[in-house]
Amino acid sequence: MNYKTGLLLLMLLILTNSSFAQQSDSLAPETTATEAKLSFRDIPYLKEAFIDAAPTDRKDGILVGELGIDGGNKEMILKLAQEIADNKHGNFDSFLIAHKGKLLFESYYLRGRINLPHPQASATKAYTALALGRAIQLGFLSMADLDKPLVSFLKDLDPTKFVEGVEKITLHQALTMRSGIRISEEQREEFEKNPALLKGQGQIQAYLEHSAPITAESQSFKYQFDPILVMQIIDDVVPGSAKDFIKNELLDKMGITTYDWGTDVSSLPRSGSGSSMTSRDMVKWGTLVINKGKWKGKQLVPAAFIAKATSKIVNQSEEYDDTASGVSGTAYGYFWWQADLSVGDKSYFTKAARGGSGQTIILIEDLDLVVVTTTHRRVDDPVSVTATRILPAFIKK
Repeated sequence: MNYKTGLLLLMLLILTNSSFAQQSDSLAPETTATEAKLSFRDIPYLKEAFIDAAPTDRKDGILVGELGIDGGNKEMILKLAQEIADNKHGNFDSFLIAHKGKLLFESYYLRGRINLPHPQASATKAYTALALGRAIQLGFLSMADLDKPLVSFLKDLDPTKFVEGVEKITLHQALTMRSGIRISEEQREEFEKNPALLKGQGQIQAYLEHSAPITAESQSFKYQFDPILVMQIIDDVVPGSAKDFIKNELLDKMGITTYDWGTDVSSLPRSGSGSSMTSRDMVKWGTLVINKGKWKGKQLVPAAFIAKATSKIVNQSEEYDDTASGVSGTAYGYFWWQADLSVGDKSYFTKAARGGSGQTIILIEDLDLVVVTTTHRRVDDPVSVTATRILPAFIKK
C-alpha cells in the first residue's frame, strides 16, 4: 500500500467513526441557565448529536449498562441513531432504551438535553391514570369504584342542572375516553369568556350542564377532555390537593424532581397534556409500568390496575394500524395505548404512553424493553420505528 492510499484509508476510517467516538466520550448535553428560561420551541438546536451506548450512572435511581454487552445489537441501534442524527427520521430530540432494568442506550438531538424537561403532550394522560392508580393503592378508591357513576364522588355538584344521562358516566368510561360528553364549539367559546365559572368542580358542573344528552351512541371513543374528569376525582378523594398528592406519592418516590406540570383553568393539575419530563424520567415511568406498578420493590400502583390500564379495551385498529410497518391491533386502555408489533412471523404486544408527534414510552414485556422518544414535528412514528428497527435488534435469532 503506498503512502497516499494509506492516508486516504485512514481519513475515511476517522470520518466513518468520529461521530460516535467523539459523542460517546463526551458528556451528555445539558441546558444552560439562559436556555432554561426559554420556551421549548426557542431552545436552540444542538450542533451535533450525542450518542452513548454505555450511559453514565448519574445516581438518579436508574441502573445503567452497555448496549451489546447487556443486550441488544449495538451495530443496528447505532446505525439507527446515526440516521436520526442525519435527520432521516424527522425531528427527534431524544431516543433511549432500557433493557432488563438497565439503561443501555441514550441519545440526544436538536432540542434534546439530558436535564431539560420535554413537553409530554398527551403522554400526560398516562401519568394521570397512574396517579389514579396510586390513589387506589393507598385505599382512597377501590378497583370496584371504577364502575361507579363518576358524579357519586363529586359532592359539590348540583345534579338538578345536569343534562339527561349523566349518571351513565363511570370512571371506567372516562378513563377510556367514552364519557359521552359532547360540548359544542359555541359553548366552548362561552366557557373561554367566563373562565371564573370553571374553577374547581365548576368545570365539571359546566360540562355536565351544557353537554348534549349522554346516550349509548355518544358514549363512543372521542379523544377529548375526559382526563379532566379523572383529575377531578383524584383531587376530591385524596387528602390535600391532587397537585401535592402527585408530587408526594409518585414523583418524589421515583426521584423525579426536574419536571413541570401545568395548571388547568380549574386550578387543578392539567391532565390531558401540559406536563414536561426529562427523557430519563420517562424511562422511570416506563419502568414503573413494566414492573407491574412496583418501584424499587415497593408497590406504588396496584398490579391489577396496571393490567387493566394497559389492556386492550377500545379498538382503534382502523385509524392507527400501520401494517406496512408491522403495527396492528391498535387499541386504547386507561389513557394507555396498545399495539401488536410484528417481526417476521412473531408478534409482540406493546403498551405505550403516547403524546403529540412522538413523545412515547413504549413497553415490550416479552423482551423486558422500554423505549423512550421525544420529538417535535415533523417526525416518523416512533411506534413504527420500534417495530422495524429496534425490536429486531433485541430479538435473538
